[in-house]
Amino acid sequence: MSGNRDNDTLTLVDNSFGRLPDHLLIEIFIRLPVSEWAQISCVKKQWASLFLGECLWHAAIMRTFPSASQAKRWLGPIPRGLSKRRFVALYVSKHIIVLDDEIDEIVGHTYLFLKEQLELSTLPPPSGILHGTIIDQFISCGKSRDVAHELASQIWLAVLDNLEENLHTFLVLKRLALEEDVFLPFPYSRSIKVQWRVFEKLFTDFRDCFNHADYYDVLAIAKNKFQPIPSAWLGY
Repeated sequence: MSGNRDNDTLTLVDNSFGRLPDHLLIEIFIRLPVSEWAQISCVKKQWASLFLGECLWHAAIMRTFPSASQAKRWLGPIPRGLSKRRFVALYVSKHIIVLDDEIDEIVGHTYLFLKEQLELSTLPPPSGILHGTIIDQFISCGKSRDVAHELASQIWLAVLDNLEENLHTFLVLKRLALEEDVFLPFPYSRSIKVQWRVFEKLFTDFRDCFNHADYYDVLAIAKNKFQPIPSAWLGY
């Protein structure tokens, strides 16, 4: 009997919650942890549609990042996107690339742009083009050349550290390692820290993906770029 009463109570609560208007549901959802949003969106079609719409993400920005300007002019080659993408970019800026407790939406969008280009593209553009796009984005939004160069390096390192460990990532990293150096003026020159991280990940995280010929091709390039190279990179 008690089981039936519990089921009746749960049904009553579910029916009452289901009758709430969308604007109240949004106010409830944006107060829950972000980690639970994906699960919540799968409960009902009505809730899924809220997470697909602009209203929820706009409200989430206003609550979580109230200082994010809505009227700010957006310049540069990397698109700002709608409210959901803006929220993700702001979240990235706060939790993945921390800049002295400053939340910089430009940084978040640039991180998403680079990560998507490397992860989702079957044949990503050359790294020089990607790097130039990043630099142009920061300069067009008012960053100095020195700041643009440093931010670009931090974003490259963060993206490389957060790529999924799969065959596609190995092929992307190998392509980055095999690219010929092209002289570019500052700030378009790529940081040595970024180039080092590419080889470091290849020779540690993806060592087992190499065949004999590829390993020695990449190792030869590493020896030309860096002296000395770590002993951990040696030994196929």
